[in-house]
Amino acid sequence: MPRVWVSIGSNIDRERHIRAALQHLREAFGELVVSPVYESAAVGFDGAPFFNLVAGFFNNAPATELAVRLRAIEEAHGRLRDGPKFSSRTLDIDLLTWGDAVVRAGKLELPRDEILKYAFVLRPLADVAPEERHPVAGRSYRELWQAFDQAAQPLWPAAGFQPGGGK
Repeated sequence: MPRVWVSIGSNIDRERHIRAALQHLREAFGELVVSPVYESAAVGFDGAPFFNLVAGFFNNAPATELAVRLRAIEEAHGRLRDGPKFSSRTLDIDLLTWGDAVVRAGKLELPRDEILKYAFVLRPLADVAPEERHPVAGRSYRELWQAFDQAAQPLWPAAGFQPGGGK
């Protein structure tokens, strides 16, 4: 059964939405591995800072089905899709990987390219899966994080907010 990694982010009522997302994911998929939560400035637009983290679970549903289920969780927590791509959001849950598979199905592309682009995705993934290898780049997430231009995209631990670290 493949390990699935998802990124979770929010910049509207962040603590409430992150906690709700983790609860919903546990109910839907069972035990989670949860990274520390990081805070970062909004990327691509002027907006409130985001909380971001990564969660993992084992699941053998097809990646396309998982993506639909994650989208439904977002919508259940007030996610609106009628604004610009880069905008404030109650909840953003993106399927990052589905085991070591490379998937191209409609709009779904795995591994998600944000892993290599954004510190707020790569850092928490490197925290929880340091030795796992990116299915395309072939390097471990720890190696990718160490080589990443960390100064270009600062992020910091979310002070006092760790909603469900560990399992």
